[in-house]
Amino acid sequence: MKLDPQKTAMLTLDFQQGIFGFAPGAAAIIPNAARALEFAREKQFQIIHVGLGFSEGHPEIPDRESRFLRIKENNLFVIGSPSAAIHPDIARPGELVVYKQRVGGFSENQLHLILRARGIENLVFFGISTSGITLSTLRRAFDLDFQSVVLKDACYDADEEVHRVLTEKIFPGQATVLTVNEFIAELS
Repeated sequence: MKLDPQKTAMLTLDFQQGIFGFAPGAAAIIPNAARALEFAREKQFQIIHVGLGFSEGHPEIPDRESRFLRIKENNLFVIGSPSAAIHPDIARPGELVVYKQRVGGFSENQLHLILRARGIENLVFFGISTSGITLSTLRRAFDLDFQSVVLKDACYDADEEVHRVLTEKIFPGQATVLTVNEFIAELS
């Protein structure tokens, strides 16, 4: 596998302080994610952190029953708030943060525009959760003709069997699926 650093972006997906409250087991993948990011920084990949981010008062979320109503009711993921902050072991000052208002990394934001403007053709990503943002982002990236790599041991899902089926049976049809160690070895 060869990835041109000028045409490659590494995306972290929902590595936010508030997400760890909903998925406490996810903290176990932080060391793998941090190792992948350090390698990507050395290779000079574009780093983009994608996460939930809403305006004050959450006007983007309907008042009726929805998956996001709890976020609104608890005033979570307001841009600039502690719950919206990218985990400090993941983000570095000056790295780009793109906010979304729904599940997928490309949902209702400027991510695709930024990637196109920077000439990005390859995406390397991982997230919390495998069955949520990672799956949704991969499907859209595939439809947008990006070459994708998913780092499976830097992804987390509360359901280990769902994680296994996605990373072993579903994702390989649309992406290269590697562990962080395999990824580093392939590009070293």
